[in-house]
Amino acid sequence: MKFNLKIPKPLKLAYLAELKSYRYSLKHKDFNKAWYHLERSHIIGQLYPIEHTYSHLLMLRFGLMQKNTKEVFGQIIRLLVGGWKSFINHVPLGNTGGADIPPLMRMPIDDDIQKLFDKNEKKEC
Repeated sequence: MKFNLKIPKPLKLAYLAELKSYRYSLKHKDFNKAWYHLERSHIIGQLYPIEHTYSHLLMLRFGLMQKNTKEVFGQIIRLLVGGWKSFINHVPLGNTGGADIPPLMRMPIDDDIQKLFDKNEKKEC
């Protein structure tokens, strides 16, 4: 069994870029785009407990800002289980992390993110 403790640098940089875009969009009140970048940060970081948990924490805060009860409760549940599932490498890849998506549903991964994953996987071999 593989334990995911630390996100590799190329993924960390992409993860942080998505969070920067999230904050920019939020500051400019482009809430749809802000959410889009949160979902992308979730996909990139979901295999790593700290990044995965932090994405869900930001999603919870976003749900609170939007007064979206479904999102708030969905994120609380995900915060309780998401981190340890990524630690043991048991996450549904591509899942965007929002409460509107079943937590165990695998989803297609955007091409640019998939290429990033593929490059990182080759480096680990």
